[in-house]
Amino acid sequence: MGAILNGMARHSGVIPYGATFLIFSDYMRASIRLAALMGIRVIYVFTHDSIGLGEDGPTHQPVEHLAALRAMPNLHVIRPADANETAAAWKMALERTTGPSALVLTRQKLPVLPPEAVFRDGNVYRGAYIYEEGAGGRPEVILMASGSEVHVAVAAKKLLEAAGIPARVVSFLCWERFREQPVPYRETVLPPSVRARVSVEAGSTFGWERYIGEGGVSVGIDRFGASAPGDRVLKELGITAENVASKAKALL
Repeated sequence: MGAILNGMARHSGVIPYGATFLIFSDYMRASIRLAALMGIRVIYVFTHDSIGLGEDGPTHQPVEHLAALRAMPNLHVIRPADANETAAAWKMALERTTGPSALVLTRQKLPVLPPEAVFRDGNVYRGAYIYEEGAGGRPEVILMASGSEVHVAVAAKKLLEAAGIPARVVSFLCWERFREQPVPYRETVLPPSVRARVSVEAGSTFGWERYIGEGGVSVGIDRFGASAPGDRVLKELGITAENVASKAKALL
């Protein structure tokens, strides 16, 4: 499929896209790499993006795939948290003409985030943005997440604030886009003075260290998954609001 998409893009006249499970991006890696190397506009739509897919088991549950795709030069990997962020991700992919984009989507049923929060000031298009701010605008801890785990971070924020700890939630849908932003914007989202940071993503924690820093911790999956209902697998492997809140408290 990947070679066909590349050929269509080189022929011009269309914006080709293809879709499959994220786990099967392994079989397309050579063609994705060529698309990135040639700088052509191809859009990949990868679904079933984590251990949350459940009973298909570890053979079909991607773990290292987000980290592997993010390591590829000139590929934008976009993991939206809901329908509104998915619309923004599609717009970013359509407008990008200098290389391919990969939309990485969940299979879980998720709440829809308020559009006024997602699209506020257009910051969703910057790759990462402050989705919810702590009381008084002075967070003691920053919770950053992508995709379905944004909702886990939001729930963890409520637990922390119930304990008197103001927390900020950053939706981190595209690392590559965020790195392109001016330093003042990046430091507004992730102020250097706030060293207590927790990343939440149902995949390999590899790479998050550049954003959590030395004083932070990553909640993720650094092992293969398991066969069980998706909600149970996520709970058993620690992708829960309670675990995220506990890790944040431990940092403080």
